[in-house]
Amino acid sequence: MEFQVGGKAVYPAHGVGIIQSIETMEFEGEKLTFYVVKILDNAMTVKVPIQNADAIGMREIIPAKEVVPIYEILLDKDTAPDNQTWNRRYREYMNKIKTGDPIEVAKVLRDLALMKLEKNLSFGEKKMYDQARTLLVQEIAVSKNRLEEDIEQEIDALFLAGAKMPENAGMRSKANRGGSSDASAGKAKKPAKKPAKKPAAKKPAAKKPAAKKPAAKKK
Repeated sequence: MEFQVGGKAVYPAHGVGIIQSIETMEFEGEKLTFYVVKILDNAMTVKVPIQNADAIGMREIIPAKEVVPIYEILLDKDTAPDNQTWNRRYREYMNKIKTGDPIEVAKVLRDLALMKLEKNLSFGEKKMYDQARTLLVQEIAVSKNRLEEDIEQEIDALFLAGAKMPENAGMRSKANRGGSSDASAGKAKKPAKKPAKKPAAKKPAAKKPAAKKPAAKKK
C-alpha cells in the first residue's frame, strides 16, 4: 500500500494522520525512505519506514460503507463483557486496539460502554474507553466527511435503549469539510475573525474667516 503526500492514513493505536512528507535518510551506509505522519489527535509526528508500513498495520481510511458493521457491533447489547480480572481484560483490550482494526476497537468500546451503564469505570477503564472512542470518532468522521462532534453524538446515541442503525450510517456527506490535506479535517472550524474597522479619519475643522480690521477714520 502506497500513500501520497497530503493523504490520510490510520496509524494503529494512534488514529488518523496526514502524510506530511516522504523523506530518505541514511543509516550506517544504507538509505531508508520514511513516511512522515502527523497524528491529528495530538499533533505527534511519526516516521514510518515505507518497507515496514504494512507490517506495522498502517492502512487507508475505511470507506463510508464499512461504518455499518462497526455500528452493528456498538448496537450489540447481548454480548456480555468477560468477567476476568481487569489486568487480563486490559491486556486483551489493548491488543485489540493495537491491531488498528476498527471492528476490534468497536468491541472494546462496546464492552466498556456496557460496563459504564452498570458501574463507574475505574481510571484505567475510563482512559481506555476514551481512547477507543476517540479512535473510532476520528476515522469515521474522515470516512463520512462529517464533523467529529456529529459522530460523537451519533455513537453515544447507539448505546441508548431502543437505539437503531442511523439511516445515513454508511453514507458519505457531500459537504466540503476542508479537503484531504487539511490537518483539522473532521473537526469544527472556528469562524474567522472579521478585521476590526478602522475609525473614519476626522475631517479638519473648517477655518473661520479672519475678522476684518475696522477701517481707519479719516482726520
